[in-house]
Amino acid sequence: MKTTITPRVRHLVLLLLAVTGMLFAGAGTASAHAALTGSDPSSGVVVDKAPTQISLTFSEKVSTNDDSLRVLNPKGKRVDVGKPSNISGTTYAIQVRSGLPDGTYTVAWQVVSADSHPVAGAFTFSVGAPSKTTVSVSDQDVGGGLVGGLYGFGRYMSYAGFIVMVGGGAFILACWQRGAGVRALQRLVVSGWVSLTAATLWLLLLRGSYSTTGKVGDIFDLNLLGQVLQTKTGAALVSRLLLLAAAALFIAVLFGAYDKREDEEKRDLTFGLAIGGGVVAAGLAASWALAEHASTGLQPGIAMPVDVVHLLAVAIWLGGLSALLVALYRAPADNLVGRTAVQNFSRIAFGSVLALVATGIYQSWRQLGSWSAFTDTGYGQLLLVKIGLVALLVGIASISRRWTAQLADTAEATATVVEERAPEKEKAHASASTTAADSSATASAEASASSATTSTKAGVSSATTSAKAGASTTTTASADSAADSDGTASDKGANSDAGDSKRAAQLARQQAAVDSTRQKRLRDADPVRFGLRRSVLAEAAVAVVVLAVTTALTTTEPGRTEEDAKAAKSSSSSSSSSSAGALTLDMSFDTGGTDGKGVIRLDLDPARVGGNEMHVYVQRPNGRAFDVPEVKVAFTLAAKKIGPLPVTPDRITTGHWAANGIQIPMAGDWKISVTVRTSDIDQTTVDKNAQIG
Repeated sequence: MKTTITPRVRHLVLLLLAVTGMLFAGAGTASAHAALTGSDPSSGVVVDKAPTQISLTFSEKVSTNDDSLRVLNPKGKRVDVGKPSNISGTTYAIQVRSGLPDGTYTVAWQVVSADSHPVAGAFTFSVGAPSKTTVSVSDQDVGGGLVGGLYGFGRYMSYAGFIVMVGGGAFILACWQRGAGVRALQRLVVSGWVSLTAATLWLLLLRGSYSTTGKVGDIFDLNLLGQVLQTKTGAALVSRLLLLAAAALFIAVLFGAYDKREDEEKRDLTFGLAIGGGVVAAGLAASWALAEHASTGLQPGIAMPVDVVHLLAVAIWLGGLSALLVALYRAPADNLVGRTAVQNFSRIAFGSVLALVATGIYQSWRQLGSWSAFTDTGYGQLLLVKIGLVALLVGIASISRRWTAQLADTAEATATVVEERAPEKEKAHASASTTAADSSATASAEASASSATTSTKAGVSSATTSAKAGASTTTTASADSAADSDGTASDKGANSDAGDSKRAAQLARQQAAVDSTRQKRLRDADPVRFGLRRSVLAEAAVAVVVLAVTTALTTTEPGRTEEDAKAAKSSSSSSSSSSAGALTLDMSFDTGGTDGKGVIRLDLDPARVGGNEMHVYVQRPNGRAFDVPEVKVAFTLAAKKIGPLPVTPDRITTGHWAANGIQIPMAGDWKISVTVRTSDIDQTTVDKNAQIG
C-alpha cells in the first residue's frame, strides 16, 4: 500500500523551522512584559503646584536611555532636563523645568523590560487646570512594524533550530546510533544548527532598532549595535554564538569519526559526546533563561535552572520526534529504524514529558499567581491551549506505543524480505552487465564486418585499376583505398564506444530507480510500520502547533504583570478623585518579598479641615483582600512644615483598616504616606500628594 504523505516529509525541516513563525509573525506588536504600576503625578490628575520631577514605577526593573522618559508641554515641546535616573527599586524619575505654566502635560516613556522586551506608553496630567494639547497620548508602536515582525520571526527560528539540533543529536546518541550514517538525519541536525546560528546573528543585528526607534534604516547602525553588545540581551546572543561554534565541533565528530567507528568502539565516544553535547545544549538553553522571563520577577535563582530544564525537555521530546519521523520515512530499506530504537525514544520522551509537567507547573504558578489568571489574562488563556495540545499529543503518543509493541516480529520479517530481495538485486546487476557485454560484443562484430567488407571492396577496386592503369598506379590506389578503409572502421568503432557509454549510463539510472522503488515498497509493505509512521506524523503535526503556542507564550505578558497593569489602570482612573467631598487614593506597593506586591486604597471622608474618617484597603494585584500584619499612615504638609502626623488605623477585617477623628489642621497640598508590612522583615512606604480642604 502506498502513501501520499511522503512529499510532506521531504519538507519536514522547513515545516519545523518556518511554520512556527508563519503562525504568529502577523500577530501584531509583541506584548510588553513590564507594566507601569504607578506614577507621580498620576495619570489624569490635576495638581495645584507644578512638580519638579516626574517619577514612574514599573512592575520590574527596566533599562533606560537618554530619551526613555519625555515630558511634553501642550505644544509638544520637551520640558524635561537631564537624563532619567533610578531613584529606588523599580521607580525611575526625570527632572522638569521649574515654574511650569498651567496646562496639560504629556509624559511619554519607552524602556526595555528586564526580560528583554521593549515597552512604551504615555499619559497626561495637568497643572492648575486642563488645557488643549497637540500631543497624542496613544501608546507608541514599540516592538512592532516591519522590524518587530522580522525580530519576532528570528526568535521563532532560533527556538525551532535549537529544538531540531539538540533533539536530533540526542535521538542518534541515545536511541539509534546507526542513524549517524543516514544522510536524511545528518541534514536534519545540520539544518537545525544553521537555522539557530543564522537566527542568532539576525537577532543581534536587529536588536538595536527593535528596542529603540523601530526603523529599518537603523538595522545597520553600528552605534546601536555597540550599545546592544553592552546589554544583557546582547551578551546572551554573543554567548550563544560562541556555544554554537562548540556545537559545530560535536556535530562534525558525530557524523564523521563517530559514524566510522565499529559498534564496540562507539561506546566510549558515545559517553564523551553525550556529556560534552549535554553541557553545550544546557549552555544554549541558559542563553535564553539569563535574558528573558526567568531572569526577573519571583525567585530568579530557582526560575533560571528550571527554565533550562524546561527548554532541554522540549528539545529532546519534539526534536527527537522530528528525527524519528525522518528515520521512519527516509531511512534506506537496509537500515530501517527498529523496535529497540523506537522504544528507547518512547522512554526518553516519557521522561521529557514528566520534566515538562514539573517545570511547567512551577512556571505557571510563577507567571500567573492565581487561578483566575488562567481565564482573565491572555497568558493564562494561551497556557490553557498549550495544556490541551500537550494532552492531545500524549494521547496520540499512546497509539504510537501500541504500534511499537507490534514492531518486533515485523522488523524481523522485513529483514528477511530484504535478504530475499538481495539475490534479485544481484541478478538485476548481472543482467545489466550481460546486456552491456552483449551490446559491446554486437558493436564489435558490426565494426569487424564493416572493416572486412570495406577491405574486400578496396581489393577489387585495386585489381581493376591495376589492370587498366599499370603497376605504379595500382600501388598508389591500393594505398589510398587501404587508408580509407581504416578511417571508416575507426569512426564506426568510436561511435560504437559512445553508444555503449550512453547505454550503460541509462541502465544505471534505470537500476537506481528500480532500487529506490524497491526500498519504498519494502518500507510500505509492513502494515505495522506504516501505522507507526502515520501516528508519529500526527504527533509531529501537533508538536508543531505546541511549539508555536510555546513560542507565543514567550512574547506574551505574564499573568502577574497583566494583573498589576490592570490594578495600575484602576489606580490611575480613581487616584485623587473625590465624591461628595471624599478623597480616594490608590497606591501600588512592593515590599520585595516572595508575596509582597499589592495595591493600597485609602479613603478620607470628608477630606477637609477638622475631623475626618479614614479607611485603608489592602488588596493583592488580582483584587483579593491581602492579609498584612501592619499598616501605618502619616500626613505631612511640607509647605507649612507640619508633620508628619502619624496615624495607626485599627484592623477591621482581612485587608481592611480604619481610623476615626483624624484632625487636619489646615488646607493644603498634603503628602499622605502609607507604610505596609507583609512579613517580619518585608515592608515598604509609598506616598502620594492630595489637596485636602
